[in-house]
Amino acid sequence: MGFEGDEESLSTQQLPAKSKFRYNSPFVQVSLIGLVCFCCPGMFNALSGMGGGGQVDPTAANNANTALYTTFAVFGVIGGGIYNILGPRLTLVTGCSTYVLYAGSFLYYNHKEHQEFAIVAGALLGVGAGLLWAAQGAIMTSYPPIHRKGTYISLFWSIFNMGGVIGGLIPFILNYRRAEAASVNDGTYIGFMAFMSAGTLLSLSILPPSKVVRDDGTRCTNIKYSNVKTEALEILFLFFNWKMLLIVPAALASNFFYTYQFNNVNGVMFNLRTRGFNNVFYWGAQMLGSVGIGYIMDFSFQSRRMRGFVGIGVVALLGTAIWAGGLASQLGYSRGDKPEKLDFKDSGADFAGPFVLYFSYGLLDAMFQSMVYWVIGALANDSEILSRYAGFYKGVQSAGAAAAWQADAHGLSFIGQLILNWGLTTVGIPLLGVLVMLAVKDDNKAEEETTKEAALTPATPAYK
Repeated sequence: MGFEGDEESLSTQQLPAKSKFRYNSPFVQVSLIGLVCFCCPGMFNALSGMGGGGQVDPTAANNANTALYTTFAVFGVIGGGIYNILGPRLTLVTGCSTYVLYAGSFLYYNHKEHQEFAIVAGALLGVGAGLLWAAQGAIMTSYPPIHRKGTYISLFWSIFNMGGVIGGLIPFILNYRRAEAASVNDGTYIGFMAFMSAGTLLSLSILPPSKVVRDDGTRCTNIKYSNVKTEALEILFLFFNWKMLLIVPAALASNFFYTYQFNNVNGVMFNLRTRGFNNVFYWGAQMLGSVGIGYIMDFSFQSRRMRGFVGIGVVALLGTAIWAGGLASQLGYSRGDKPEKLDFKDSGADFAGPFVLYFSYGLLDAMFQSMVYWVIGALANDSEILSRYAGFYKGVQSAGAAAAWQADAHGLSFIGQLILNWGLTTVGIPLLGVLVMLAVKDDNKAEEETTKEAALTPATPAYK
């Protein structure tokens, strides 16, 4: 973070409360990081959601995503440390630029059908995504006030997933008259690249934590920027941190299911234009899910720990019902016996049932991941610590995703993939409950006073 100047030399005196629409308010800054993710990972999600990256043969996309999530697993873990050294702007602009390259590789593939470029672009995107999501996690969990983290996570998730909604409209509109087409047209990829380029530029608008002032006048951090040695040691310690170890199963599950849902539900059951149509609602469902779980996590009970238990319980019950519905649907087809492609104009239960299932998968995804982020945000308040926690979460998450993409590429049965997804989710949820019971404090006042004291204390270097 030293590359952005010595912001910690600024005064850390408590400032009077002002409008939440101030440029340096948590509301505006979380909204801006939401817009950045709207343009970059939001469009990437829409591209992936079509199944096979919009291609008839998913092999290139599977291999590219394996490369992506392999490097993502590494740079997700170390991304928090890089963020603490470079700061949000340089970290984000570097990460966002790799999304443009990835979409461009599939534009190239549309003409040459050489998957090497897509695989290299995927590996580079894994590096960039690790940086972006570590920065995003630190901003989303540390900038908001302690008692409204669920609300701000919902705000981010809603803006971010609007990217998936708009991204779903792009292939739907541009391929509307191509009901029998196998691969999307060039304009689809160009549209994604335009949004991703805009997100790269927008990332320069994000302020460092020392310049963000909450409504109560406190700054988000007063810790001096870190160095390579410190971050290397802190990241190593994460692998021995019992709190992070309890998060591992949930982290593995949280992107594992995308391969199955995108390739083997949306990609197998629906034709090309309908995949885009479905993604509008899949990512729209994510917006609804994030708002719902955000309300539970912030407002359902006075006790923060009780809110955590209730939120985890709601996600557990909903997840059980949705995966059970997925099992019922999956029993009707297999890798060797694929169904006839459905179109959004088809009437009756043939289309409605699979469509509602895919919508429900989106709803569950947002609720599950928002819940995990809330738990991570409840473990600490400082940007520097939370950037490492978020990076660790994204790194483990990406390792699971890499395994999932390769499992599909090597022909693991559809029913086998569903069982793996359901099993990982089932194991991860109760461990989060244990983490809330042992590590989430009920008394917010003590934490708020600690934060205010830090804001009133003159900034001094934390590392030598």
